[in-house]
Amino acid sequence: MSAAPVIRLDGVSLSLGGRPILDRLTFDVPARGVTALIGPNGAGKSVTLRVIDGLLRPDSGAVRVGPGRTAFVFQRTALIRASAAANVALALGPLKLSRRDRRERVAAALARVGLFERAGDAATRFSGGEQQRLALARAWALRPTLLLLDEPTASLDPAATAVVEDLVAEMARAGTAVLLVSHNLGQVARLAERAIVLDAGRAVEQGPTRTILPSPRTPEARAYLTGELPWTSYAAAS
Repeated sequence: MSAAPVIRLDGVSLSLGGRPILDRLTFDVPARGVTALIGPNGAGKSVTLRVIDGLLRPDSGAVRVGPGRTAFVFQRTALIRASAAANVALALGPLKLSRRDRRERVAAALARVGLFERAGDAATRFSGGEQQRLALARAWALRPTLLLLDEPTASLDPAATAVVEDLVAEMARAGTAVLLVSHNLGQVARLAERAIVLDAGRAVEQGPTRTILPSPRTPEARAYLTGELPWTSYAAAS
């Protein structure tokens, strides 16, 4: 018997400011591996992540997230004006750890992303790639069951992108289920075993990445993946 999905969306609809964003959105995310959420600007990808994380409440439908902790890494990293170690420790506050356990988790997480030697440096002075690695360290320290990633390498150069991708792959191998929003189809091919194609707030196609990327079945997925998609009226939603 296959494991229960870590995420299940069933008929989720949401409007913001009178504009429909999600339209009876339905899909599952497996409890292991990397799943990519792809589609044109305005398809509702980023909004979907926020609904899953509880930052937005849908108008209708059901959102089920499996037991365990969820971590969210945004495209624009939210860091406090403090040291790298303090930024990671901040995420551990709700866990009620002892000081020793907190210090050990912070040190281990920073070491995993190659920032242990910079634990005392001000996070706001880090480069974009270093800040995103720090955000992943903060997520890693939580030992999440589910990691939500919203365009984590959108503003990074190729070298920094490769480092972040390696870290995401390592987290997935360690047992964290990852839901990744990305416009970088090369990244999707490298990281994701499964892809879900969104268009106008609906899941128009889903399945193995190795099948969907080269041979999409639906007109909407073909239009997006071959660059033929016209401008959508949902452009403000992505």
